[in-house]
Amino acid sequence: MRELERYYRILDLEPGASLEEVNQAYRDLAFIWHPDRIPQEKHRLQEKARKKLQEINEAREKLRSIKAKYRSGPGNSASYQPKKNPAPERQYKTEWPSSPYQPKKTTTPKSSSSSSSKSNSYAPYEQKWTPKSTPNQTYQPPQQSDLSGQDFRRANLKGRDLSGRNLSYAKLNGANLSDAFMHKIILRGADLSNANLFRANLLLADMKEANLQGADLIGADLSGADLRGADLRGARIRSGDRLLVKLIGANLSGAIMPDGSIHK
Repeated sequence: MRELERYYRILDLEPGASLEEVNQAYRDLAFIWHPDRIPQEKHRLQEKARKKLQEINEAREKLRSIKAKYRSGPGNSASYQPKKNPAPERQYKTEWPSSPYQPKKTTTPKSSSSSSSKSNSYAPYEQKWTPKSTPNQTYQPPQQSDLSGQDFRRANLKGRDLSGRNLSYAKLNGANLSDAFMHKIILRGADLSNANLFRANLLLADMKEANLQGADLIGADLSGADLRGADLRGARIRSGDRLLVKLIGANLSGAIMPDGSIHK
């Protein structure tokens, strides 16, 4: 519990703050402590900002994970007493992706039939979850998040948590992804042309051969991202001569830069 309180303190929050408050605190602190806001010659402050940003990232991820576990349980004690969960409870969790269409109010045959008829589009999820019963498996967003090739053109995804999801070759041109959380997201070959990625967190993202032409990347964090072969022509990454995108450790080999040059 002390460790949990420490994560709240790092984000300047009171213990028990909501996920929305955690996300907002993270956005505020990440903006304040972004190393790109500090002159490059201030090496000590740059290092301090990087460490602080790592702490903020860790705190936010830990609290998000804990709250996800709490929400997936049948009651307040689920995250602390997973062994007491009966088998039916576990079965309801495996049907979580289709829950917006089938409320968990009844276990009658009619409800079961309805759930079966409406869950065809989620069959891949149920096949992965049904045969396994360990509690930790219900907290793996990547397994519930194969959105490759989906059409999100001009969609409003501002502030959404898309961490770890697979959006390979997805159509995101013109989409609003400002302030979105996209740690380790897979955007390989995705069309992000003219997308709004203002202050988007793309830490360790896989963006190989992504189309970022004309995208707004001001304030975005692309630290450790794989941008090999990506097309950044016309993308907004500077204000005057000042670079306003975090690219520490990013792989830009073969990427087409905003000015049309190819990064070696």
